[in-house]
Amino acid sequence: MSEIDVSEIDALQTEALAAVAAADDLDDLEQVRVRFAGKRSQLNTLQKGLRDLDPDERRTRGQQLNALRQALEAALGDRRAQLAEVALATRLEAERLDLTLPPRRLRPGRPHLLTQVEQEIIDVFVGMGYRVAEGPEAEAGAFNFDLLNIEADHPARQEMDTIYVEGFDDVVLRTHTSPVQARVMTTTPPPIAVICPGRTYRADAVDATHSPVFSQVEGLVVAEGITMGDLRGTLLAFSRRLFGHEREIRLRPSFFPFTEPSAEVDVSFEGAGGNHGWLEILGAGMVDPNVLTACGIDAERYTGFAFGIGIERVAMLRHGVADIRDLFEADARFLRRF
Repeated sequence: MSEIDVSEIDALQTEALAAVAAADDLDDLEQVRVRFAGKRSQLNTLQKGLRDLDPDERRTRGQQLNALRQALEAALGDRRAQLAEVALATRLEAERLDLTLPPRRLRPGRPHLLTQVEQEIIDVFVGMGYRVAEGPEAEAGAFNFDLLNIEADHPARQEMDTIYVEGFDDVVLRTHTSPVQARVMTTTPPPIAVICPGRTYRADAVDATHSPVFSQVEGLVVAEGITMGDLRGTLLAFSRRLFGHEREIRLRPSFFPFTEPSAEVDVSFEGAGGNHGWLEILGAGMVDPNVLTACGIDAERYTGFAFGIGIERVAMLRHGVADIRDLFEADARFLRRF
């Protein structure tokens, strides 16, 4: 290029500034910038052509092109600020809050169904004078089995039923909360009246009625003159507090290693159409004298009873839950019902 026409520079400036002023938004403005000031723009081509001019003309035309670029950049900056202000105003209008509107109602939080049921059970027994006792979930076999009259060859000790803690000798994830009862009896002289809530673990496959992790509340009373009648009266009072004042209970003979005699406890119910029936809710019995002796309590002087309540089972019976997995899957649609 041997020369650069002044009129060409003036025309380019007029066109560029008009395009800047006509840009409707920031995206349009960016396209204008690329068109008139980008690497492939006419302005850039003119500046590259300065090297073909003689020194005097190069100086003159260079100043004119620099002035054009400065004018264009200034116009771009001003228009960018204007369009950004318009965009912000549009966004604020779209997101405007009406402070006169009442706040949106949020659902109040509440404890999980299992926590609700556990606390109800605890409240019933605390109201009867029991105290709450707790113990570790990773438990020594001595407390989980030995002190509870569970012999070394009992099936419950096998790995198909019990989860053993790797790297430790005879340490298990407790299979019931009865070890807490054993800990209380080895450290506390009678009279004793405690409940032991907590999580327990079994090597069970998950299905509609089984889970490897579940919760229990176990109870223990040891004192002079405790009889099976005391056990029945306690469980009847508990059942009526939890399920309704018209309920009755029945005790069916059963077997547990740490109680003798032992019983499965059913509570009465009235179903649809006036049908009557019984639902099993817990296991119970008189504390085996061998357990009392192993825990350092005089079995000739003291007697006691114990019971174990499955919290999941009570929750399912009271609230019509058919699948135990619903209690653990944290589905808000399910939890909202309770």
